Amino acid sequence: MRASGWLRLSAVILSLAVAAARAPAQQTALGLFHGQTDVGQVTKRGSVTYDAVRERYTIAGSGANMWFDRDDFHFVWRRIQGNFLLLARAQFDGPGVEPHRKLGWTVRSDFATGSPHVTAAVHGDGLVALQYRRTGGGATEEVRSPVTGDVIQLERAGDGYTLSVGRFGDSLAPVRVGDLALGDTVYVGLFVCAHNDTVVERATFRDVRITAPPRDGFVPYRDYIGSNLEILDVATGERTIVYRSPESLQAPNWTRDGKALIYNSQGLLYRFDLADRRPVALNTGFATSNNNDHVLSFDGRTLAISQQSAEDHNASIVYTVPVGGGTPRRVTQLGPSYLHGWSPDGKFLVYTGQRGGEFDVYRIPVDGGDETRLTHASGLDDGPEYSPDGTYIYFNSVRSGTMQIWRMRADGSAQEQITNDQYNNWFPHVSPDGQSIVFLSFMKDVAPDDHPFYKQVYLRMMPAAGGTPHVVGYVYGGQGTINVPSWSPDSRRVAFVSNTDLRRVP
Repeated sequence: MRASGWLRLSAVILSLAVAAARAPAQQTALGLFHGQTDVGQVTKRGSVTYDAVRERYTIAGSGANMWFDRDDFHFVWRRIQGNFLLLARAQFDGPGVEPHRKLGWTVRSDFATGSPHVTAAVHGDGLVALQYRRTGGGATEEVRSPVTGDVIQLERAGDGYTLSVGRFGDSLAPVRVGDLALGDTVYVGLFVCAHNDTVVERATFRDVRITAPPRDGFVPYRDYIGSNLEILDVATGERTIVYRSPESLQAPNWTRDGKALIYNSQGLLYRFDLADRRPVALNTGFATSNNNDHVLSFDGRTLAISQQSAEDHNASIVYTVPVGGGTPRRVTQLGPSYLHGWSPDGKFLVYTGQRGGEFDVYRIPVDGGDETRLTHASGLDDGPEYSPDGTYIYFNSVRSGTMQIWRMRADGSAQEQITNDQYNNWFPHVSPDGQSIVFLSFMKDVAPDDHPFYKQVYLRMMPAAGGTPHVVGYVYGGQGTINVPSWSPDSRRVAFVSNTDLRRVP
């Protein structure tokens, strides 16, 4: 490329990097919320404190009850228009006084004590119910959940509401109610009710997320919503948002020194420094249409990328580039080739290639050459990744009828299935210590060979040798959430992307 062309490209990259760096965190003294108030007849004033570092809310509330034709409680709220998804992990602080004290999410037309509402209520004795009042001053009704738990999710879709609940680590069980017209714009938020007006109860809420899904008419791969770049502690489930953007951020890698994440957005790759929390565009030369398949070498010096261009009929082609930036060097001659793994000895790359109408796992020398087909089953095989000792390649395959996690020897032999459940499981990532894998699970409503954007998904973890998976993250995401290896070097955390329309709910 001539110098003048390179200068123009550099200017574009710089402007995009600056624009991305300007994305605001949009946090206040109340975090995600706009205000707090006591609703109804409350003699002991409620309060909230927000720990911005740990992203936790501690709410104190009194009030006689939330039942019949009136509600008395402390409410931490914001206004939202349209559909939404509310999520939190919550627990009372201490044994409490009344077994029917309540905490949870509530959605209300107004602040009146008898307002129409829908409430996800967790009681002190463990009872969980979707409680609602259809008309102002009317009677409260409820649908009880078959399970209890500390993970509380409340979704609105039109005039329908779904409460999903479970203990952390388990899948969520839903109950639903429909035809509840609270108005397009409502008050939503967290609450505590002591069930005794002479008592103040306290509860702690963490991993609080308010998600605005795409609007009606959304067209996948043309329209996008915003992104949260998050870090998850796999032992505790603690989530931290390190960066937010109204643009589509996808597929974070964690650098080998633990200091940064690398993700893609709008065809470019960005290095996100975890100390100053600012993204900077990487120089990938002519490769400015990169997709979300990019992998670091085990020594951390080189980045392998998947780039699409008109010269290759927009088929994904694998290249390598120095991790600090430079001119990409082509590896695969055939496309599409979607990169997913690098061998620990640095000699090979593994990727998903479409050849003759079939998607299979292929291996190729890192300097290019002949590719070797490692899978031959009918249907989609995807997401290949080496174990840290180089013994196995983990991948996901639809050959059993649903998408499940498999592994094989590095030469393609001894292919074995290691998950077999109701979910469609994608993108197994092996921890650096070789002990665990984290992967993405789509619900049954998603076709086995599809991994779309903007769905309710689980991040699940299991022993690398096989065993029972458990949930470590309840996420709104999907495509781009965790497509590539994203473990921290110490095997304690993973980076991922969740999604929300930040223009609608900043």
